[in-house]
Amino acid sequence: MKNLTLALAATIGFLHADPLPSWNKSDSKQSIISFVDKVTDAGSPDYVAPAHRIATFDNDGTLWSEQPMYFQAYYIFDRIKQLAPEHPEWKEKEPFASVLKGDLNSALAGGEKALLEMAMATHANITEDEFSKSVADWLATTKHPKTGIAYTDMVFQPMLELINYLRLNDFKVFIVSGGGIDFVRVFSESAYGIPPERVIGSSIKAKFEIRDGKPVVIKTPEIDLIDDKVGKPVGIHRYIGSRPIFAAGNSDGDYQMLQYTSAGEGPRFGLIVHHTDADREFAYDRDSHVGQLNKALDDSKTQNWTIVDMKKDWKIIYPEYIESTPSQ
Repeated sequence: MKNLTLALAATIGFLHADPLPSWNKSDSKQSIISFVDKVTDAGSPDYVAPAHRIATFDNDGTLWSEQPMYFQAYYIFDRIKQLAPEHPEWKEKEPFASVLKGDLNSALAGGEKALLEMAMATHANITEDEFSKSVADWLATTKHPKTGIAYTDMVFQPMLELINYLRLNDFKVFIVSGGGIDFVRVFSESAYGIPPERVIGSSIKAKFEIRDGKPVVIKTPEIDLIDDKVGKPVGIHRYIGSRPIFAAGNSDGDYQMLQYTSAGEGPRFGLIVHHTDADREFAYDRDSHVGQLNKALDDSKTQNWTIVDMKKDWKIIYPEYIESTPSQ
């Protein structure tokens, strides 16, 4: 993907002069560089061997935008419309009926239960390959309703540089997302340079079977892991098996991941992306219905977490930034 190529080239090109060229000179930028310097300096008492340099990043709101709804929710709604001819009963059944009428607020009025029902209807009972193709086709043809930008172009250039900077310093970088693991794996490598095996996310169960003479894995309508809040440390334990030394998030959904990371021995780094830029992206925190940042913001000082102020700390938001003003 061109965004990743541009970010990698920028990071390599500026590695010695400025490892994070899209970041303004600030305390947050300096704290990142100072941390990386001390854990990679073999002569430092805080040196960490490469095998233990593990970094975890939330996805929604940390690596790409998440307003006014999670991007995967938009996929679910579009997928319901696509599958509707096969399910005539959806015209009368909520929350599907509201989606088909274009009333997304009513569709989401049922909260987590309604969203899970829609996710199961659109994600389960198909093969992993069928699901991946559906997501890839959607990402290739759909634009964000507020910005008119492709979803995969709404990744944060400064965070791409941070990921590349860590990787160039022998960190193993993982995505730990509340979003679906199979959804994020479709684009994680092209968008971020993070391969599918280093993506952790919410998941449903699966089973092996022979279908039309071919061995396949079928996604089944049963929850396996909700990789959000208390589920994030569980996902890290299950899929990585080691406590990170660096964790980045943007909301209270990342609180326990940051907490788990910070509680380890030796040098630790917690980073919170604070959405403060209403002109170039979106501004929200405590009262937001998506990506609420409240407790983590309050506890950031006592936990020694670094707050990244998007408006003040970042020169640009998106790669090759497209001038548009998202409406709230």
